[in-house]
Amino acid sequence: MNRRNFVAGVAAAPLASSLSMRPADSKPSFLELRKFLLRNTTDNQRGRLTEFVARTLAPALIGAGAGPIGLFSPQVAPDAPFLLLLAAYPSLDAFDQAHTKVGQDEAFLKEAEKAAAGPLLFQRQEVTLLKAFPGFPGIELPPVESGRAPRVFELRTYESDTPLSLKKKIGMFEGGEIDLFRKCGLVPVFFGQQIAGVKMPSLTYMVAFDNLAARDANWHAFGASPEWKKISSAPGLSDGETVSNITNMLLSPLPGSQIR
Repeated sequence: MNRRNFVAGVAAAPLASSLSMRPADSKPSFLELRKFLLRNTTDNQRGRLTEFVARTLAPALIGAGAGPIGLFSPQVAPDAPFLLLLAAYPSLDAFDQAHTKVGQDEAFLKEAEKAAAGPLLFQRQEVTLLKAFPGFPGIELPPVESGRAPRVFELRTYESDTPLSLKKKIGMFEGGEIDLFRKCGLVPVFFGQQIAGVKMPSLTYMVAFDNLAARDANWHAFGASPEWKKISSAPGLSDGETVSNITNMLLSPLPGSQIR
């Protein structure tokens, strides 16, 4: 990876400034999921990239106007190790403008050039763009009490056979499933329909838990609830009719993440 490619790559990974979910009556945000693929190396590639993002990249991207942001490492996930960056933008134009601003930030570019002169900070990048659900138009930050341990975050992707079956599944979420998540202790962070990436048509969402034991208990409560049995038994809304494949990963927040 040469210096020019490195600078262009990290400049296309905006972080965030806002710390609150957009109002429910606002237009849906556009969400970026950027995965920095890593390797276990003797020169601590994971640690060096995490430090660079938290100390150098994050301030530049915060100034670019996106947000909120999340920064995560995998607990259990395919393709580990990696660093996952989540950022929200009010529009696709804002997404483009944020990239442009970071790419023109002289202080950032100077530090990026220094980093690029040393060992590789990452191997490759994969980017997914999502459009938030109308009824859940942005990123909702879980409350952070003083002294609490970092949460466990679960990122789930549901593939559907057709755009029509995906639309049905989105309707299930907005028609009561998200409310049931809250009732059963699954803390929602975002929900979005994929507009660019692989394995489309699909949706991706993130929920949070206090710990792994809470995750097991909360998912059990959800699956056993009469409300879920009613929603999922409606004609045309069974798993086989709306979701063809599920991928999930468990994540931990990293330093510099506004989502914790």
